[in-house]
Amino acid sequence: MKLKEFMYELPQALIAARPTEDRSAARLMMVRRQTGELVHSRFSALGEFLDPGDLLVLNDTRVFPARLWARKESGGEVEVLLIEPYPHERHHWIALLNVAKKPHVGSRLIFSDAVDAEVIGDLGKGRYGVRFHYPGETTELLQELGEPPLPPYIQRTRDVTDLDWERYQTVYAVHPGAIAAPTAGFHFTSELLEELTAKGVGRTFITLHVGPATFSPVREEVVERHRMEGERYVLGADAAAKISQAKENGKRVIAVGSTTTRTLEWVDRRRGKVEADEGIARLFIHPGEPFRVIDALITNFHLPCSTPLVLVAAFAGLELIRRAYQEAIRLQYRFYSYGDAMLIL
Repeated sequence: MKLKEFMYELPQALIAARPTEDRSAARLMMVRRQTGELVHSRFSALGEFLDPGDLLVLNDTRVFPARLWARKESGGEVEVLLIEPYPHERHHWIALLNVAKKPHVGSRLIFSDAVDAEVIGDLGKGRYGVRFHYPGETTELLQELGEPPLPPYIQRTRDVTDLDWERYQTVYAVHPGAIAAPTAGFHFTSELLEELTAKGVGRTFITLHVGPATFSPVREEVVERHRMEGERYVLGADAAAKISQAKENGKRVIAVGSTTTRTLEWVDRRRGKVEADEGIARLFIHPGEPFRVIDALITNFHLPCSTPLVLVAAFAGLELIRRAYQEAIRLQYRFYSYGDAMLIL
């Protein structure tokens, strides 16, 4: 398929720069794959579309304050986005450096009078190895100097606020390690989860630490040639058992987000079934790829030519998703990370 098939025009005013006051007050578009029906509702009414025995699978990764600001010794500003620590190396990180002039190995990044880092390697694609000079733990440093890694389209329009520390995170986030949030889960509140439990809707959790792979755009003209970077995941035995039981009982497995979807489908392809597993997922789901695990999907409205949009089109069909997006634009839904939601059945 051609990349241009996943392009669409979005008015700037429909990009949600701030979260809704109430998480579950976001709008919800329900899309039925078999009939093409579109229903407009609110996320707080999600239970109206779910049945007892359905199983929600959510990604419980936690976003850490991965964005920092530094200056070079020459005085130029550097935006530092930490990706992940080196294994077994204290204060060593892989980082994306957004800087006007490519830094040299051995150069210093100065964060404050007390904290600096050395560039220790050029890893390609804008990634560098950096070693922090700091007497304490890196977690302490990030709490002091880091900020939530808001997407670039938000960061360009406004500064980080106190609200972002709470809302650029799901209410069930547990395991730190993500540099972008699994945004489909933003709309859940503890109260809504309890309501769904009372109705008989089950839930379980996987962990996929969202990295650059999720938000890197597809750049290949032929979509199928795109290759996903790896992201670390854990699928525990309890979650695997609940998912397998739901499938055996003919109940729907509802993935909350593209990261959950890719994790489940990757494990099924790798192991031949859904079972406890951990590692690095590299699955790029595009039209023509089968879905072996999930039966429904909760997702947001995604950027043009993004891997989540390609995944959604693979699940629902490109023409149906085009029509749904056109309808969302006509009705002025809010788009992207802090935007509204879609339930595909």
